[in-house]
Amino acid sequence: MNDPVKALFQPFSLGALELPTRVVMAPMTRSFSPGGVPNSKVIEYYRRRAAGGVGLIVSEGTTVGHKAANGYPNVPRFYGEDALAGWQKVVEAVHAEGGKIVPQLWHVGNVRKLGTEPDASVPGYGPSEKIKEGNVVVHGMTHDDIQEVIAAFAQAAKDAQRIGMDGVEIHGAHGYLVDQFFWAGSNQRSDEYGGDLAQRSRFAIELIQAVRAAVGPDFPIIFRFSQWKQQDYSARLVETPQALEAFLKPLSDAGVDIFHCSTRRFWEPEFEGSDLNLAGWTRKLTGKPTITVGSVGLDGEFLQFMVNTDKVAEPASLENLLERLNNQEFDLVAVGRALLVDPDWALKVRQGREQDILPFSRDALTTLV
Repeated sequence: MNDPVKALFQPFSLGALELPTRVVMAPMTRSFSPGGVPNSKVIEYYRRRAAGGVGLIVSEGTTVGHKAANGYPNVPRFYGEDALAGWQKVVEAVHAEGGKIVPQLWHVGNVRKLGTEPDASVPGYGPSEKIKEGNVVVHGMTHDDIQEVIAAFAQAAKDAQRIGMDGVEIHGAHGYLVDQFFWAGSNQRSDEYGGDLAQRSRFAIELIQAVRAAVGPDFPIIFRFSQWKQQDYSARLVETPQALEAFLKPLSDAGVDIFHCSTRRFWEPEFEGSDLNLAGWTRKLTGKPTITVGSVGLDGEFLQFMVNTDKVAEPASLENLLERLNNQEFDLVAVGRALLVDPDWALKVRQGREQDILPFSRDALTTLV
């Protein structure tokens, strides 16, 4: 193992969370859990990544126990004893290989469409009501709805702790429910959950506080956020480091231990005048550990595969990533598609076998290996 690569395979600790490496498996929706229950294929999928040298696995998005949380077929649940029993088997398999795992707790919000399982009659829930052709396609959340969703996240976190998970990640990115509250375009409320960005952050702050109260002071809480959105890849929630600090500090104070900073390309500077990426700025401004992510290990970023179905992404140099990690710009590195197609990605990098890393194509999305 050459010297620059060593940084990727150093242990990381934060309180009770002790990771054998800095490699994180990024959350990726796979939709291979019929009825919302992780099965033997899902268990083996995560076990193989832990066996391949991933220090921390962040599960695919898994829905909390609210009737409008889900937006897609065959997405796993994080409520109900059948689903939780499945996740407990995942935990045991990952731990047996020396890895750690946290569930990504998810509510899709107004992205949900009528006809979606488990109850096809339930519309999307969001900060603001949306009516189309006389029909309510998004239910504007009442105060009671907000408290129900917050309680669902808190219960899911408590259940994660009970079944042996090593923490939780709250999905606050990419245009889903928590993120929808952050944006003026989707949050047009006139009460205490609407207004300027500080007020629009109230839902997330209260949700994090409730999760912290449910799990106690020592159970790690990761918060994933993004500037870009699923519907708008050029969107920016904040334009300056000062605005980013004002946005992040209340979330940090509410109980976030680690920020997972989602970008499309980890190497791109977040603001003019500095080479720091979003994870670098977040670490500098909050003092909290950060996870960087965005096209790590591949020569093309993910959006290209949405429009070019025959494109193949070849393994790419890690030189820039390792330089940033060695400079302590961020603490952990999340790998997505490269790990999806090759469960031994981390092992091959560690052993200097980059030539053996498998290329990625969209065909990998159709199987669970």
